[in-house]
Amino acid sequence: MSYTHVERAEVLAEALPYIQKFTGKTIVVKYGGNAMISEELRRAVISDIILLSLVGIRVAVVHGGGPEITEMLNRIGKESRFADGLRCTDEETMDIVQQVLCGKVNKDLVATLNRMGGQAIGLCGMDAGLFQARQLDEKYGLVGEIVQVNPKPVVDCLSNAYIPVVSTVAQGIDRDTAYNINADTAAAKLAVALGAEKLILLTDIRGLLRDPHDEETLIQVAHLHEIPGLVKDGVIKGGMIPKVDCCVEAVRQGVPRTHILDGRIPHSILIEMLSDQGIGTMIL
Repeated sequence: MSYTHVERAEVLAEALPYIQKFTGKTIVVKYGGNAMISEELRRAVISDIILLSLVGIRVAVVHGGGPEITEMLNRIGKESRFADGLRCTDEETMDIVQQVLCGKVNKDLVATLNRMGGQAIGLCGMDAGLFQARQLDEKYGLVGEIVQVNPKPVVDCLSNAYIPVVSTVAQGIDRDTAYNINADTAAAKLAVALGAEKLILLTDIRGLLRDPHDEETLIQVAHLHEIPGLVKDGVIKGGMIPKVDCCVEAVRQGVPRTHILDGRIPHSILIEMLSDQGIGTMIL
């Protein structure tokens, strides 16, 4: 037997205690960024999700679709506007958001999961009132703040060994409209409602870095009491602040561990879930 075969066997042996630990548990994966755009990374993420599902780990996927929405808006000659990192969403933009997220992006992802050997079902936040929201602030337009989560449709999928794939459009409770929801926020809210063991946010950076120009300064573990100091010191800033806020809120409401992973690394989910090494930043 070659060394390569031995090495592969050792990897599988290393994964065994983690499989035993997480079998039957629920994890929520927020899928977005380059991992959605690059075909190689896309296939790696999807194969990770299928493998975890096949060994008995219940995986719920929450996805964004910002680049696809921008592309469709460009096609109709409509400019994308952002404020505080959120897409300003008027009624015409909301129609596009709903069509792209609940339609093409969601169903393409479901089809790819099924084609590669998984069993996936697509859901949007309006199905069975999964995500119920009110307007966040008038300046953002039809951007919503989730006020209630009905996890039953996701639980039903997981209980029947399906992989639920959730798009982040919510049902309005304050007016007759759909709302655009930040995918990180939606994933965190769903993780809490499901009593998930882990929340994993796939991003386009290594994790929390003490020096943003040096990936060797990765903070592998951060506890809740350390977060305010990291914000004050400028370690957590810009677009990372809302991601960390989502993780903090999930931990405070009972999710034991949250992870910010670099989705540009192939099989980053498996490395984090089933190996001694782990990657990215864990907040607990």
